[in-house]
Amino acid sequence: MTTTTEIQKTELTNKEQRYYSPEEYLELEAAAESKSQYYDGRIIPMAGGTPNHNQIAGNFYAALNFAFKKQPYRVFMTDMRLWIPQKRIYTYPDVMVVADKLELARKDTITNPLIITEVLSPSTQNYDQHEKFKLYRTLTSLQEYILIEQSEMYVEQFSKTADNKWLFAEYDGESAVLALTSVQFQISLPDIYDKVEFES
Repeated sequence: MTTTTEIQKTELTNKEQRYYSPEEYLELEAAAESKSQYYDGRIIPMAGGTPNHNQIAGNFYAALNFAFKKQPYRVFMTDMRLWIPQKRIYTYPDVMVVADKLELARKDTITNPLIITEVLSPSTQNYDQHEKFKLYRTLTSLQEYILIEQSEMYVEQFSKTADNKWLFAEYDGESAVLALTSVQFQISLPDIYDKVEFES
């Protein structure tokens, strides 16, 4: 006899094994109440953000957007989607900077970010630092990847060199100042973490 629990597990397994085309994902995403990522056929719901996550991303976006006023750079937050064609992935980075003209897969989807920034969460930290960065590196436009910790003042920076190598730098504490390499921009860590309340 099959129990209700077994039926539910079977239904869940079937849902997990369902693969979607990019067109199906985009249609579902347009009607969804919450965002999901698309990973080569799989649809993965995105976890909700914390106040600290939102504050940090907002602070960094606002500083970049102000600094680039009347300059050939555009800054976007999580409402703008990113398409990674080599890996068939749709995702929503926390902050993106695009140089010059936008290259769009569709009106809400960028394909040519110069800089990508992710605010780290405990559930996604390992993925953002390793697998996601590997996926992002397939984008020829990408020159800089910034990871911002939300539980302490700590930032990691990966910068692409002229010979396609990636240099690593880290910043921590109230005296640190993050200096981007792909554009002329500096910001102190206290400004990135303005109004962020760390747990004791």
